[in-house]
Amino acid sequence: MSRSIVVIFTAVLLSAFCLAQSPLEQIWRRATARPVSGLADDKITAGLREALKVSTTKAVATTGRPDGFLKNETIKILLPQKLRNARTGLSMIGMGPQLEELEVGMNRAAEQAAPEAKQIFLNALMQMSINDARGILSGNDTAATDYFRGKSSADLATAFKPIVHRSLQNVGVVQQYEQLTQNSLATPLLRNQKFDLDDYVVGKALDGLFYMLGQEEKQIRRNPTAQTSAILKEVFGSHPQPTGR
Repeated sequence: MSRSIVVIFTAVLLSAFCLAQSPLEQIWRRATARPVSGLADDKITAGLREALKVSTTKAVATTGRPDGFLKNETIKILLPQKLRNARTGLSMIGMGPQLEELEVGMNRAAEQAAPEAKQIFLNALMQMSINDARGILSGNDTAATDYFRGKSSADLATAFKPIVHRSLQNVGVVQQYEQLTQNSLATPLLRNQKFDLDDYVVGKALDGLFYMLGQEEKQIRRNPTAQTSAILKEVFGSHPQPTGR
């Protein structure tokens, strides 16, 4: 008799558990199947492409002009660390002006290379899949910038390097740097450390470009006045944006 009661009780519990789980499972399935923000996939993709065209255009225009790097303290390319460490000593032996010219020249090279980024960004944009779009929309404030960094950094570095090298040569930066490192008075201060000046400037230029791209993306996500078209308002205005980093 007691065994029958146990069997019946167990059956009742299992039925109740199944009934309780069924609605939850259905809700979860509906939620995961529904597009982000209730928008169709093509709408999400179109909105993100529009946002990224706007933000990349602005970021390239901001950095790819005279003083775009030099007068922006957040992205200004500073002297390599070994020269900064030795700056006081080098200035004392009359090399202060050369250091200033070297810093200006590096920033000018970055400014001349930046416009090349526009087409590379557009190429990366056309490769964006629906899954990429969903992840970007629901990601953090710089999710699109992070996507671009992953997709286009190598192509950007390849495109930037010859422009940077040519610019550094034209304004005499390479010669200035070589003179600094080879000067008998400077050598003890610099400890004969060697590194690739082109790679340094290219790396800093990309850091600055992606920083500005991130700032533009944050504006579109957070600021309704930056949502300058109907599709941007529909996609970003209706979608709760995550908090920034």
